Amino acid sequence: MSTRDAGRVTDLMMQVAGDEVLPRFGALAAADIAEKRPGDLVTVADRLAEERLTEGLTALLPGSLVVGEEAVHADPEALRRLDGDAPVWIVDPVDGTGAFVRGDERFCMLVALAQAGTLLASWTYAPALGILATARRGEGAVCDGRPVRVPEHRADAGPLRLHMSDPEFLTPAQGAMLARLHGPDFTQQASTSAGLDYVDLVRGDTDGLVYAWESPWDHAAGLLLVAEAGGVSATLDGAPFKLAGGNALPLVVAAHEDVAADLAKRLIG
Repeated sequence: MSTRDAGRVTDLMMQVAGDEVLPRFGALAAADIAEKRPGDLVTVADRLAEERLTEGLTALLPGSLVVGEEAVHADPEALRRLDGDAPVWIVDPVDGTGAFVRGDERFCMLVALAQAGTLLASWTYAPALGILATARRGEGAVCDGRPVRVPEHRADAGPLRLHMSDPEFLTPAQGAMLARLHGPDFTQQASTSAGLDYVDLVRGDTDGLVYAWESPWDHAAGLLLVAEAGGVSATLDGAPFKLAGGNALPLVVAAHEDVAADLAKRLIG
């Protein structure tokens, strides 16, 4: 993807944020909010933003398909588009919907472009925070207009700072596994926006991410961002994350290989 085309995606996201997302931030009526399942919220902003992004992205790249969070909720078969050879846009129109509903600025829009299971480009845009992070395969990562690399070394030898799956959404088995990361060696923060967790990692504001879910729209943009910034990721069996699913979870992401290896070892027990 050319720099010009990547810029068009950014422009589209900013336009959609300005038209559909930000005007509803802090201004949602009760009728604008629904639950897909207990604790999993969706708003009119999610739906309208995804519709606009789907229309705009497929126009930018004729022949491309879209796998969007809300479209897959309506039709789970849409996820199978990731199995084909056509280029696919992976879209989360509002990542961190719970925060968005609460009036918390920690939410973002996520777009990634993939083909045949390989991530090619990604965009993370947090309109209320003014954060934009992008990556293109083989060309590095950029955050707020500047190239970004994960820190060469941890800032200190204190506890590892982790963003992790919210315990509320874990199965008993997942909860028992992630409980192995409790204790004085770690500080934990429940994830409210996976997209912004990945940005925190490349900025050096956290040391590791541990996720017990594999929704591609939550991870695709961030995984390419981290990879292009020099970080590492792997599922629990050491394999790369598969966009189409079937991963050995949890997914572990870190700035440094030794941190990722230590987390995986502890999780396995």
